[in-house]
Amino acid sequence: MSKIRSMSLTTRIMIGMALGIAVGFLFQAILAGEDDYLIPLGLFSLPIKAFFVDGLFHVGGQIFIASLKMLVVPLVFVSLVCGTCSLSDPKKLGRLGGKSIGLYLVTTAVAITVAISLALLFNPGQGIALPSDASFNAKEAPTLARVIIDMFPTNPFEAMAKGNMLQVIVFALLFGVSMALSGKAGKRVATVFEDLNTVILKLVTLLMNIAPYGVFFLMAKLFTTIEMGLILSLAKYFLVVVAALLIHAFINYSVILKVLTGLNPLTFLAKMKHACLFGFSTSSSSATMPITLETATKKLGANNSVASFTIPLGATINMDGTAIMQGVATVFIAQVFAVDLTISDYLMVILTATLASVGTAGVPGVGLIMLAMVLNQVGLPVEGIAIIIGVDRLLDMTRTAVNITGDCMVTCVVAKSEAQLDETIFNDPNAAKDLEDYHKSTE
Repeated sequence: MSKIRSMSLTTRIMIGMALGIAVGFLFQAILAGEDDYLIPLGLFSLPIKAFFVDGLFHVGGQIFIASLKMLVVPLVFVSLVCGTCSLSDPKKLGRLGGKSIGLYLVTTAVAITVAISLALLFNPGQGIALPSDASFNAKEAPTLARVIIDMFPTNPFEAMAKGNMLQVIVFALLFGVSMALSGKAGKRVATVFEDLNTVILKLVTLLMNIAPYGVFFLMAKLFTTIEMGLILSLAKYFLVVVAALLIHAFINYSVILKVLTGLNPLTFLAKMKHACLFGFSTSSSSATMPITLETATKKLGANNSVASFTIPLGATINMDGTAIMQGVATVFIAQVFAVDLTISDYLMVILTATLASVGTAGVPGVGLIMLAMVLNQVGLPVEGIAIIIGVDRLLDMTRTAVNITGDCMVTCVVAKSEAQLDETIFNDPNAAKDLEDYHKSTE
């Protein structure tokens, strides 16, 4: 036990993930299409599906996800208020917003361009039989005007209760600016928020200690229930999406970071390992936000005044991974339904998906809503989504890790441009180790 406790948190998470995958495959092999299987234990038996998969694994995984989501609203609100009220120039918010949104849109456009190019090169939809029962009911996407109006909360407490992050961000920004302009009263309130921020960050640290167990539960349930036969039948589509995601994460982000900041991409990617593991296991940028924010400030050296703005914004509107799925899926569905798309159609796909990443921000099921919008734009049947939805859960894990990497890359670029990046921390190989040692010291 002492050996396990001496390991870094990242190592323990990787062990939990590997064990979860192994157990999942083992249980799937044991069940082999059966409704359940009883493990004999002397006087009684334990049903694998009822006790482990739908019981222990489900409950443990959901508690882990819930504990992370519990932190999101208080962490974003308090951290963003602290960062905003510390700005000496409130006009800086306009610059931060313009740079952040601009970079997020550019990376999304690059992502979907790479995805479409790879899909056209490898033709993942050729030879796929069209299912006769393919059907999908697409939800209607809100207009951009509606989204902009809905960014401003009529009741900030209701926005916090519902987890409407765009409204929480707007209210936190306004509250932080008003604190900065309120003189002594604002400084007294700021002291309270700084203390609250310290307490919330300590809570993040405490909850990190259950992460290896939570990751184990999530992976064990996923790989017990996932349909491997479906993945094999769509292997070409699956591999093209994964390849596009990896190219975007390792090459595109590295080039953008190097060109705009001069920072070492290898150092950046090495320090993203911990956050990416969380993103991969939770499949949620929002649930991983506490870890992403900690990574951006403690490992990469971005000042909290920048990171507390760019990270929540990125978790809400940065759709690079989703855009990649949409690009490949559009080509895939067009090939399955034998529809020829023109160059102008593909350009329309890029434009629609890029603008939709902001226009549908914060909407539940945003990925599928965006894909439905893209398909409608170029005249493809929305029913095609039903063909790929079965393998989307596993791809979603990788997409989340890519999105988190993009959030931190944009944070580094914006922080560097505002002289708010501590390059000593960024270049310090021990910064990540020191943070994990701190986590272990709290156990």
